[in-house]
Amino acid sequence: MDNLKSFKGKTPQLSSGAFVDFSAVLYGDIEIGEDSSIWPLVAGRGDVNFIRIGARTNVQDGSVLHVTRFSESNPTGFPLIIGDDVTVGHNAMLHGCTIGNRVLVGMSATIMDGAVVEDDVIVAAGSLVAPNKTLESGYLYRGSPASQARKLTENELAFLKQSAINYVILKNEYLAEL
Repeated sequence: MDNLKSFKGKTPQLSSGAFVDFSAVLYGDIEIGEDSSIWPLVAGRGDVNFIRIGARTNVQDGSVLHVTRFSESNPTGFPLIIGDDVTVGHNAMLHGCTIGNRVLVGMSATIMDGAVVEDDVIVAAGSLVAPNKTLESGYLYRGSPASQARKLTENELAFLKQSAINYVILKNEYLAEL
């Protein structure tokens, strides 16, 4: 795939059943989990640190995935780690953060360096998660800066897993067309 580009001897790696749209561009030290999908115009740069994306995770159109380099004040930098069954909405910006499992990152949300989003969280569309902030499991967060709005309902918790399943089905339909 011409859109999987090496940088400093590292090339993005795809697990079984993963899908990367031809218009997405991924550089360097990136690993994409089983049945995950990267949709049109996603840009991912694992150039100065690494990106790890879990299983059944979807990163939707126009999203940006990046990392923070190592420095004297931050010897490990900030890699980007995204868990399993995550839905990253259109035009989201994930920069050197850690996203747990069964998370929905809303459209045009931004999550900054060192932030941690625990499992089973919804980050509302357009929200800004400040550097080094932790979002506690089981809640909806919204705003700029993002703050805890309320506990997730049982239906919302179930939706987090269903959203990931829906994208596995869709990427399988795309792969069958290719």
